[in-house]
Amino acid sequence: QVQLVESGGGLVQPGGSLRLSCAASGSIFSIFGMGWYRQAPGKQRELVSAISSGGSTNYADSVKGRFTISRDNAKNAVYLQMNSLKPEDTAVYYCHARISGSWGVNNYWGQGTQVTVSS
Repeated sequence: QVQLVESGGGLVQPGGSLRLSCAASGSIFSIFGMGWYRQAPGKQRELVSAISSGGSTNYADSVKGRFTISRDNAKNAVYLQMNSLKPEDTAVYYCHARISGSWGVNNYWGQGTQVTVSS
């Protein structure tokens, strides 16, 4: 089986920074795309940022210039550096990865980590 474990959420003041981490473990042959989604109360889950196995990245317009995604293939990990945080960034953030493992190629999700931006 494969698990994604996230860390790094918390409460931060507007203008502050947080770094989210997500590590995949289990029977993994290879990891394709990885990314971060978020879901605010009463809203649909939305893509924040994604990164391919080759390092190509994309960002939601609302976070461009403030968030940076990166990955460490040796550690099966993906990170999201969030700067200049705004109250509207408040949400549960979910890690996602498309992974080839013993069970074939599947999409996996982390358990979610709360990010709250408030003074």
